[in-house]
Amino acid sequence: MYPRRTRAAPEDRLRGCAVPSTMLLLFAYLAYLALGTGVFWTLEGRAEQDSSRSFQRDKWELLQNFTCLDRPALDSLIRDVIQAYKNGASLLSNTTSMGRWELLGSFFFSVSTITTIGYGNLSPNTMAARLFCIFFALVGIPFNLVVLNRLGHLMQQGVNHCSSRLGGTWQDPGKARWLAGSGALLSGLLLFLLLPPLLFSHMEGWSYMEGFYFAFITLSTVGFGDYVIASCLLSDTRKPNRDWQTLERTLKSSGGLLKYRLLAGHGGSRL
Repeated sequence: MYPRRTRAAPEDRLRGCAVPSTMLLLFAYLAYLALGTGVFWTLEGRAEQDSSRSFQRDKWELLQNFTCLDRPALDSLIRDVIQAYKNGASLLSNTTSMGRWELLGSFFFSVSTITTIGYGNLSPNTMAARLFCIFFALVGIPFNLVVLNRLGHLMQQGVNHCSSRLGGTWQDPGKARWLAGSGALLSGLLLFLLLPPLLFSHMEGWSYMEGFYFAFITLSTVGFGDYVIASCLLSDTRKPNRDWQTLERTLKSSGGLLKYRLLAGHGGSRL
């Protein structure tokens, strides 16, 4: 007689399926990353190349028109302007800006640090501030998670309370839970995604889609930093609506100032 086969325990079957399912999950994860890589490369690669060629063309035009200016000096000026912008200086007018590391700007940076958004438009430049940022984040990030967990618990209690009240009124607990959950979801969408773009459009001059994009990137804690709330970061009265546009205008204004000085030094004639 053949020996009786014993059935595998459920734990053994689950253990045997864990490796293939994990490999499948990793494959799907890598495939999703490959999809994002291809799409972003296609959509943004050509625009980046066009921008780089335009910048190089303008730089060479400046060097050809003003032969007294050599390329290393111009590159040094560009590096100084970029570093000054990173340090919070504003070169868009003749007045001295108070910079971005004021009270509101520092508060904005603290919030973006402990919420792990990290827009990247502000970063510490001194070693003391960098060391403090490490310890501040080590304590602040878990503290922020505790606060969010408590707020989420309170919101869940509110939804459950509304559900029980509606269930007692309609005598249908299932429908009451669905209605309370849908109301909470709709309120969250309105409060955090759909209504803020209207405020950003009024305060920052953005379009509704730009404001919606900023709200989503902020809520998802991605925080690219291409869009920031300028009123909290700059004391300039013109308040640029995009962080990279601020740097672009700064470089252009510095280039215009350089051209003016060169023209003045040569009696207004172009070389």
